[in-house]
Amino acid sequence: MQMYEVKKLPHHPKLDVTVPGSKSMTNRALLLAALAEGESTVSGILFSDDSNVFLQALKDVGFTLQIDMPEKRVMIQGKGGRLPRSQANIYVGSAGTAARFLTAMAAMSDGEFRFDASAQMKKRPMADLLKALEDLGAGIQYLCEEGTFPVRVSGMGYRQPKAQVSINIDKSSQFLSALLMTAPIQFDELEIQLTGTRSALSYVKMTEQMMKQFGHAGVIREADDRYRVIAQGGYHARDYMVEPDVSAACYFYAMAAVTGGECLVRNMRQDSLQGDMKFLQVLEQMGCQLSWGEKGLVLTGPEPGHLKGIEVDMSDFSDQTLTLAAIAPYADSPVHIRNVGHIRGQECDRLHAICENLGRMNVRCEEYEDGVKIYPGMPQPAEIETYQDHRVAMAFAVTGVRADGIVISDPMCCRKTFENYFEVLDDLTKR
Repeated sequence: MQMYEVKKLPHHPKLDVTVPGSKSMTNRALLLAALAEGESTVSGILFSDDSNVFLQALKDVGFTLQIDMPEKRVMIQGKGGRLPRSQANIYVGSAGTAARFLTAMAAMSDGEFRFDASAQMKKRPMADLLKALEDLGAGIQYLCEEGTFPVRVSGMGYRQPKAQVSINIDKSSQFLSALLMTAPIQFDELEIQLTGTRSALSYVKMTEQMMKQFGHAGVIREADDRYRVIAQGGYHARDYMVEPDVSAACYFYAMAAVTGGECLVRNMRQDSLQGDMKFLQVLEQMGCQLSWGEKGLVLTGPEPGHLKGIEVDMSDFSDQTLTLAAIAPYADSPVHIRNVGHIRGQECDRLHAICENLGRMNVRCEEYEDGVKIYPGMPQPAEIETYQDHRVAMAFAVTGVRADGIVISDPMCCRKTFENYFEVLDDLTKR
């Protein structure tokens, strides 16, 4: 499928959706299960391009996996922090979590591993993490361009009692998550000093909670910019259920918001660990209502055309920047999104992608270094350029459920996180 023409939803639709498991939690759970001692079962797995390259990398390193795709389940035989093989070629594709987490795991080992990635991933930030790993004692040999893949990583070898490292996470909080999760396999104690300005750490908090769920409670936040990780016996195997992906759920909630409808996303959790839950508060501020029930969370949108404009700092849930931008033209006053400059270094320059595509729809958008300001205006028919970015494709499909003539180019780039997104959307628009 090269193009997808979005079909409009009726006013006041009633949407009932089940979304895949969380990408962020899936790959964290796979890593922690591999680092644990014994066999873990991870259920509710999101099978996507990102998780598939993660699973293949674990197999390439020598871990024994039993994969049941119909049941969305993976069993992993963990080795208590040891890697079964001391040499391997690892391909991380376009998956940022695989690139950051697995590189850190390899650096904390006693082996030698060659990493490569897609052309898209080679453009994304890695240098700060690689420098920190080198400062800790890993060997980092760049095989092409400094600061990115391909790279050869030589592990630190012998276990160390104590170490310190500084790292800048302004470009990605995954750098810190990678160090936190892998430190217990190499250090009795590791102190991490943050040197940048970024204070948005919702995904880091998710990492800490998942480490606790796998038996490790040794992360101490000593200050806003300083963490300490104490080994505390490592990770323990367990049965783990991945939550539904809140990032994916938000697209459907946004559809209800712009059509004045209702949307139930099944199995959503009030105690969710995912930072994108904060986007639901933004939708509330724009005029939507939320209600929890036995089946999940229902969002009810206001009358179509009555979304309120808003100014919001999205640094802590920036994956939803595109979703808010996609519904912003339907607000009654400008929508100003701030503190998301780091998303320029994700799958594409997402701030530029927002303004470029809104411009195609004849919607006024001002682009700033760290955000965008979008003005009200009915989107005109346009072809959306997705830049091989799954979130661009999925977000601007939301614009099209209320406006005529929105066509998504390269829609199957959504396979990165939600392979059947457009099939689900087809089912909703046919009802």
